[in-house]
Amino acid sequence: MNILEFTVLVWLGSLVAGLLGSLTGLGGGVVLVPLLALVFKVDIRYAIGASLVSVIATSSGAAAAYVKEGFSNIRIGMFLEIATTLGALLGAFLAVRVPTDVIAIIFGLVLIGSAYLSRSPRPPEQRNLPPDPLATRLRMNGDFPEGAGTRSYNVQNVPTGFSIMLGAGALSGMLGIGSGAMKVLAMDQAMKIPFKVSTTTSNFMIGVTAAASAGVYLHRGYIDPGLAMPVMLGVLAGSLVGARILVQAETKWLRIVFSLVIVLLGIEMLYKGVTGGL
Repeated sequence: MNILEFTVLVWLGSLVAGLLGSLTGLGGGVVLVPLLALVFKVDIRYAIGASLVSVIATSSGAAAAYVKEGFSNIRIGMFLEIATTLGALLGAFLAVRVPTDVIAIIFGLVLIGSAYLSRSPRPPEQRNLPPDPLATRLRMNGDFPEGAGTRSYNVQNVPTGFSIMLGAGALSGMLGIGSGAMKVLAMDQAMKIPFKVSTTTSNFMIGVTAAASAGVYLHRGYIDPGLAMPVMLGVLAGSLVGARILVQAETKWLRIVFSLVIVLLGIEMLYKGVTGGL
């Protein structure tokens, strides 16, 4: 395989990764790192470096479109980012003290269980819940475009969502993975935020986290411009296409795609935990 063929294939794979990352709120890294490391035989550190650049591209491309369309809730995103950042610092502290293999197995089981819970649309009685006092005080309630008009929603269980985000950040710090899956699950399952708002707000948030990590990888020399460029361009194109699809897509199908992706991620985590691959 020559350089041109390699670059085109990486771009195509990155486009698919960006599309999935945009639709699910997970970021393209969930698909990209295994793709680059297993299929293209790229060193895992360079794969993660390129993935972090791609996550910033996903967040910049898709999140800008979602904010413009009125889907992302920036107030929720910035509030929960505090928990994710604190959790990441805690995770980095615990990384040398807690066996990562055990945590990977637990995380894999949690993801597979969560996929089962998130596969079906929320019952109608959970769509019009009364305002939560804390969410109201923090002005988190909002609305988003649906059909020809807009649909309002009330955020629930703010402390629970904050706690899950703390755990998501800790997992990210300990295992070196993106916490997009836990972010979406926290907003969708715990805080009862509509799925489209959860995924688009997660897209907005992951760029903040990835930007900090990318600086570390850049300083250590693990971001190769020749690899990062086609990855970034492919993911950016895929994320913009995904942003257009999400606006028109039915929530049921978005949930199915999300469930399939996190089941695969859960299986990967179980495998790495059992075989000691972390």
